[in-house]
Amino acid sequence: MNALNAPLTVSSWPAEASKGVREIALPGLLREAAADVPDRLALVDGVAEPSARRHWNYAEFLADTEKVARGLLRSFEPGDRIAIWAPNAAEWVILQQAIAMAGMLVVAINPAYREHELEYVLSQSGAVGIFFVDEYRGCNLREIILSVSPRTPALRKLISFTEWNDFRESGDPSTELPAVKPLDPVQIQYTSGTTGFPKGALLHHKGIVNEAAFVGQRAGMTDGAVCINGMPMYHIGGGAVTELATIAAHGTYVVMPAFDAALTLELFETYRGTHSLMVPTMLLAVLEHPDSQTRDLSSIQTILSGAATVAEALVLRVNEQLGCDFSILFGQTEMHGVISQTRISDSPADQATTVGQPLPELEVKIVDLETGEVMPLGEQGEILCRGYQNMLGYYNMPEETAATIEDDGWLHMGDLGTMDERGFIKITGRVKDMIIRGGMNLYPREIEELLFSHPDIAEVVVVGIPDEKWGEQAGAVIRLKAGVTPPSPAELKSWCRERISAHKTPAHWFFTEAYPMTPSGKVQKFVLLERITAGELVAVEVPLEVAQH
Repeated sequence: MNALNAPLTVSSWPAEASKGVREIALPGLLREAAADVPDRLALVDGVAEPSARRHWNYAEFLADTEKVARGLLRSFEPGDRIAIWAPNAAEWVILQQAIAMAGMLVVAINPAYREHELEYVLSQSGAVGIFFVDEYRGCNLREIILSVSPRTPALRKLISFTEWNDFRESGDPSTELPAVKPLDPVQIQYTSGTTGFPKGALLHHKGIVNEAAFVGQRAGMTDGAVCINGMPMYHIGGGAVTELATIAAHGTYVVMPAFDAALTLELFETYRGTHSLMVPTMLLAVLEHPDSQTRDLSSIQTILSGAATVAEALVLRVNEQLGCDFSILFGQTEMHGVISQTRISDSPADQATTVGQPLPELEVKIVDLETGEVMPLGEQGEILCRGYQNMLGYYNMPEETAATIEDDGWLHMGDLGTMDERGFIKITGRVKDMIIRGGMNLYPREIEELLFSHPDIAEVVVVGIPDEKWGEQAGAVIRLKAGVTPPSPAELKSWCRERISAHKTPAHWFFTEAYPMTPSGKVQKFVLLERITAGELVAVEVPLEVAQH
């Protein structure tokens, strides 16, 4: 039986009734919590040095958010796109909430992005302002943004977080804050695109608030839950799912500057953490850290995971070692994050081999790739969704939006899967060849286009190579130009790192004289992967030896 109390007969899940999707926006969610529990600890800047940590109760969280919102309205207008290019911090959370409260849109940007990546996102989104940190992991972000800004004419104001305190106090206290509606756009989150560059999914308040609340409820979040977050705030997992689920539970959100296993464990102990979302690589690091044996972790109630395959052995290890429940998430940005999730009461086998049942108020079906017909139970097809969680569309990309969302509202996820009679979904593959490395999406075409510009490379194909730690790593299969001296993998990595972020740089390098092709002239990536798996195409190490096709 499924949650609808009737076995399914085909791979189609009707919308499950719930207590109801709320007509609410981010400002309403925060104001509600501040009214109900003004003195409760709401936000913690969970830096490594305890003496440097800062804390906000809900009344203070709301007051700072309103101040920043009024500061924004002094320089910008409702509907403007405001970029955040910075690592995790309490200010990131407050700024995100303030942008929403001012009726503006957050453009979330990975601080590891380099010049051409930043320029694309700022230009495509038409961002008029950007908040940034001056330096990130040894890279001068101020120099990059000053270089990029002349080529992004819409961008008219650059604000360093070194100016944060002044900006927070810059607004007029008498400025009236706008009335924000549930279906107003709130964020542009960049995701995969067929052009080789990401597409900006336009998300609305109602979608991210309700979806996050449902995820929290299914994970057992109750009043006053404490979420320890190491997920990036620029990612939907940090900047929507964990944050808003915690606020919906009137809980405490402890945000780390970046994931660190030792710090995660210390924060769990110090703040009596109850919940956390960690991709499998993060979770393994926590379990394997020696502090996991000495810290008091008895407060942990549920660990959430997803974005990569979660082995049954990992589920059992978490249950035994941490003595807590487990919940697996599956979804995508276009659906405001999560579309299906295991319950804490589901068996370890269901949690490891499925991604659970769809969230409330959401229709899901598995269809034939050619005909669009609903598949029989247990047979593979593409996963489609429909409901209030649908994005508004891809920002300024009507053709791409039309190709993803049908006229009747069904959204094509691009993932392959099956559904059983209970409505439990299994993910079997991807229609396209996106690579998921440690929970982060990598888009081969973007990496291919960059490598194609290398003076020694004639052609390149990027594929996902299975990896025990990361789930997948990017592998570049290169055909060199005639007569060139082959560059070493170290040289190619260094060349890439000057132009793109580290997680996008291929970890494996293969060389060939030709590619397997379809009759229509397309590279058969699955054949390349088969040859790599069979050892017919070998990754090159130093000294370089060109592997023959």
